[in-house]
Amino acid sequence: MIFVTLGTQDKSFTRLLEMIQKQIDLGVIKDKVIVQAGYTKFSSDDMEIFDYVSGDDFNKYIKECKFLITHGGAGNIFSGLREHKKIIAVPRLSKYGEHTNDHQIQIIDNFVKNGYILTCDNNDLGASLKQIKHFKPKEWEFNNKKLLNKIDEYITNN
Repeated sequence: MIFVTLGTQDKSFTRLLEMIQKQIDLGVIKDKVIVQAGYTKFSSDDMEIFDYVSGDDFNKYIKECKFLITHGGAGNIFSGLREHKKIIAVPRLSKYGEHTNDHQIQIIDNFVKNGYILTCDNNDLGASLKQIKHFKPKEWEFNNKKLLNKIDEYITNN
């Protein structure tokens, strides 16, 4: 099963679901696809699409999925990393009216640059789906002590 999360933005993100539908139509995606769509309205006979899922169902889908396809929200990315999932993240872009700015590009670029996740360049989800089969993500260390030390160091030095 592939779990797709579009977050809870009040703007549509049909572009990502259209990319997924294309890969289903091409036969690249054969797995069951479950989508938490938020405000995005999209109709498909090939995907189970929910506006919202409960926190319990969200966590269950993350744990059970083969991999996660998500928008560039840090919370969803961290949810996948916490469960050691392979992730393809696609930024919501302001030029398509999917967000007010392009901060998701920077979020995703940082995770990609450090080897934690994959992204989708030029709307080419097919290339990312080929890559994910052999992708070995770097293990994310959830270390609050390290983070607190960095914050303390920053405050001390500034």
